[in-house]
This record gives sequence, C-alpha cells and structure tokens, in this order.
Amino acid sequence: MAGIKSVPVALTIAGSDSGGGAGIQADLRTFSFHRVHGTSALTCITAQNTLGVSRVDALPPEAVAAQIQAVVEDIGVSAAKTGMLLNQAIMAAVADALKTWGINQLVVDPVMVSRTGAQLIDDDAIATLRQSLIPLATVLTPNRYEAQILSGFEIKTLEDMQAAAQAIYQQGPKAVLVKGGGMAGDLRGVDVWFDGRQPIVLKAETVETTNTHGTGCTLSAAIAANLALGFTGLEAVEQAKQYVTQALHHALSIGSGQGPVGHFYPLLS
Repeated sequence: MAGIKSVPVALTIAGSDSGGGAGIQADLRTFSFHRVHGTSALTCITAQNTLGVSRVDALPPEAVAAQIQAVVEDIGVSAAKTGMLLNQAIMAAVADALKTWGINQLVVDPVMVSRTGAQLIDDDAIATLRQSLIPLATVLTPNRYEAQILSGFEIKTLEDMQAAAQAIYQQGPKAVLVKGGGMAGDLRGVDVWFDGRQPIVLKAETVETTNTHGTGCTLSAAIAANLALGFTGLEAVEQAKQYVTQALHHALSIGSGQGPVGHFYPLLS
C-alpha cells in the first residue's frame, strides 16, 4: 500500500450555505484546491440559494467551541479562518477557543456588512469582534463598508482606503487587507494591504460577471490555505487574489440569481 503524504490542515469557523456558493462549502473547496486538508466548525445553518437567504439558525456557542476542540486535539490546525459568526455569544466562544488552543495563524473575515452595505450583525456583536477577535488576526479582510465601521472613516478614494487600513491596524491585527470589491470605477478590485509599514496597493484584473457569490469567503479561505502552506501574510494574499480572479473567470451560471465562483476551475475545461 502506498504511503499517504501528510498535508497542512486548515480550519474554517463559519456558517453553512445550503446553496454551496459561500460559507464553509466554499471554504472547504478552496482548501482542497490548494491541497490543504479542510476541517470545519459550523456556527450557523442557512437556508440559502442563489436568490438569497430565507432562514438562519445559530448553533449553541458550546457546540461551536466543541468542534474547534475536537479538530485541534486530534488533527491539529496549521491555519484557520473565521467567517459568519452571527452573534456575540458565538464570537466570544470562538475567541476563547482560539486563544485556548493556540491557533496563531488566523484570517478574520469580519462578515459585518454585505458588499451592498447591509449590516449583517448587531452592534453588540461588532463590539465583541473589535475587542476579542480582531486582535487575534494574522490578516483581517474587511470590505469597504466593514472598513468604514471599523475605522470610522467614510471611504470613497484610494487615500481613504489607505487611511482606514492604517487606523484599523491600530486595533491589533498583524495586517489589514481593505478590499475594494465594493468600490466604484477604477478602484473596483483594488485592495490595500497594511502591516505597520507602507501601505501596499494590490490590483487584480476586473472580471465582468454577475456570478460573484462567495468571493469574500473564498478569498479569506485561500489566504488561510496559503498561510498553512508556509507563505507570508502578503504572499498568501497575493496568491489568494490570483486564485479568486481565475475562479471568477470560471464562475458558475447556476440557479436563477447570483451564481458562485468556480472554485474547481481546472476541472471545468
């Protein structure tokens, strides 16, 4: 019998998307693409398809913490990411578990506000995110609207993005990636990286498609996978952006609404 190669392990702590385009489903496919073994801790279950979300059920915080413990105690975790944590109690439980089990390569996708500007969690949860989770982040990946809340700045220009990244960095993450997917014109798809030195502007090709469901989840999962593979934070982000660009080029036209990106695009040709 051939020997089985050991591979890095990544953990996603996020919600389930029944439509398969975002959440843990997107994360696990992204991990597999990168040849990283994917593990998961579900925080909530959504009834969801390409047209939207019709129901959300939260798991008990103790159940979320138990999933993290089960994975870490037996399998180990090279890097982790958080996605939709939904409420204050789950956020607090996740932050405690991350500290207890010493998971020190962490991508935090804050999932506070959608790319259209709709707030997804309440103010108490946002406060807990700021206090307990953001300081643990190796890379924090807010979109434009999340960056506005976290920095207190209105973001309309590249200079605004850079200022916001530097302000958010003061809240404790090792690095901040302010995403420009929600920006207009030439700034669409432009991200700003800041890790305490000079801000770095990262530009990716703009892909014209309406099937973009799960791009934020996919990006943060790809960053976590690349951290697990041994890349530095900035290298992991650059690799992840290339992956998302290709997945957008091969986005799936399924359902009656916004389809997902093509996580397994090499298999589609």
